Amino acid sequence: MQAPLEVTIKAILDTNVIVSGIFWQGAPFEILKAWQKRCFLLAVSLPILNEYRRVLDEMTKKRPSPVLGSILEVIELHSEIVEPVSFTRTVCSDPDDDKFLEAALAADADYVVSGDAALLSLKNHHGIRIVRPAQFLKLLPP
Repeated sequence: MQAPLEVTIKAILDTNVIVSGIFWQGAPFEILKAWQKRCFLLAVSLPILNEYRRVLDEMTKKRPSPVLGSILEVIELHSEIVEPVSFTRTVCSDPDDDKFLEAALAADADYVVSGDAALLSLKNHHGIRIVRPAQFLKLLPP
């Protein structure tokens, strides 16, 4: 991985962005390429990594890929792993999506990037913007 002078954007990527970026072309794929070039810092928590792993395992049953294990290793090695904060009440209309907000707060992230309507409907949570992949791409340095 190449390192630019300074990474100033920190983001949490929803599982749908990771999966779409691995299996298909489009904005999520471009986001993963930008992360590889260190245009932003990816932060994750163990609950997020576990969800990535579970969903990618399910996808592999449908679309076998020998590189998925190494992709998860790269994410673990080159991401900031945070201990998520715990909400006392559900924030998102889909409680399972709270893990992304909890990690974002713990990481002091700038963005949560998602294609999930439940997360996107929040737009902002404690100063953390919740954006679609195409929006996030426009915010990254060239």
